[in-house]
Amino acid sequence: MLKQRVVTAIVIAVVFFSALFFSSPYSFSLMTAVVVVYAAWEWSNLAGFSRKLIRLFYALSLAVLLIVSGYVLGLSDSSTLDLAVGKTLMSWLVPWWAIALLWVQGYPSSALLWGSSWARALIGYLVIVPAWLAMVILIHANQGEWLIMIVVLIVAFADIGAYFSGRAFGKHKLAINVSPKKTWEGLVGGVVANLIFVAVLLVALNVDHWPMLLGLVMITVLASVLGDLLESMVKRHRGIKDSGNILPGHGGILDRLDSLTAALPVFTLVYLFSGFQL
Repeated sequence: MLKQRVVTAIVIAVVFFSALFFSSPYSFSLMTAVVVVYAAWEWSNLAGFSRKLIRLFYALSLAVLLIVSGYVLGLSDSSTLDLAVGKTLMSWLVPWWAIALLWVQGYPSSALLWGSSWARALIGYLVIVPAWLAMVILIHANQGEWLIMIVVLIVAFADIGAYFSGRAFGKHKLAINVSPKKTWEGLVGGVVANLIFVAVLLVALNVDHWPMLLGLVMITVLASVLGDLLESMVKRHRGIKDSGNILPGHGGILDRLDSLTAALPVFTLVYLFSGFQL
């Protein structure tokens, strides 16, 4: 199982970073759109839909939302994005994660508000569409591929730090009703790992505005934890372990993207309003 998991992770990394660095922003946007539409197919199961026709309709409806939002952004292969529209979209879509935080904290009682299949279907739109929009906005920005890579590395360091710190010191549960294995010590480990990452970035990139970079990274770390917990909550409510089985040793697409679904939009919102540049 471990070998299978490692091989799958390597393949995912090679495919993703090849697309990120060797395709045009427009092509990358289209390729990631295909991935998130499949993620919508998985989310339809988390929502509680069992009939394939309904699940297909859900995935297609999300695809329509991507097309509409891409059109509003001005996404094409021959022009730049309207960042003013991007700011507006992120400003409207990202704050919903504050509601998600309250639901995670209040689970299982909070399921009275979001436990129905149609409510969970709506949550899927709010989780998946903003994450894709964030990737589109970032990939079209100056040094966009590196910005996306930074977000991915923030999430990776947060996971690695949380894993080792949690195993070594974990005693105090972070959200026992949602994800019993996660601890506050693990969260601290993820933060510490990213403090080291920030230090490396400051040296490698010679960034002068370090407080801005530090704040951006720390906010993204916390958002990544929330994204992970939200999907864990929905899966627990649904009574399933993984969102799918398309990735051997890993589960579904959403099982690999859960942290990024919150980290990407939050990072993008702060990036757009802070004026941060690499």
